[in-house]
Amino acid sequence: MPTQLDEIDRRILRALQRDGRQQNTELAQEVGLSPSPCLRRVRLLEEAGVIERYVAVLNAAKVGIGMTLFTRVWLTAQDADTIEHFIEAMKRLPQVMECYIMLGESDALLRVVVEDLDGYRQFQTRHLTRANGIQNVKTDLPSQIVKQSYALPL
Repeated sequence: MPTQLDEIDRRILRALQRDGRQQNTELAQEVGLSPSPCLRRVRLLEEAGVIERYVAVLNAAKVGIGMTLFTRVWLTAQDADTIEHFIEAMKRLPQVMECYIMLGESDALLRVVVEDLDGYRQFQTRHLTRANGIQNVKTDLPSQIVKQSYALPL
């Protein structure tokens, strides 16, 4: 069952999604609380797992990982062992930023980041193989990022 969030919790979460590094005093002022109750609410949101962790969002191009590709995957079989083997293999690959088991045409959808097309070709030939339960792969290369957000709409 989802955690019940009131409007103050939502304001706190929206503010932290914009800037997770802001000081508690700034956050309290922004959401209309004094610092102690604000900190208490943040701690409760963390303990409840609503706030899973804090991360830095990096500029991929500036760290030499400027290419994102979307890869549709068809597995060799639909049994639990094949799917679990595939899932565990994808979890170990740092280039796989997101992996979804799909209902529909393909069995899985990956968001993969690499330095360039040659890096992707090497990644695909090494990791997107039968050894990881993969039968077929189709890759899409976006031509433009129109919107990319990390904030949930609260």
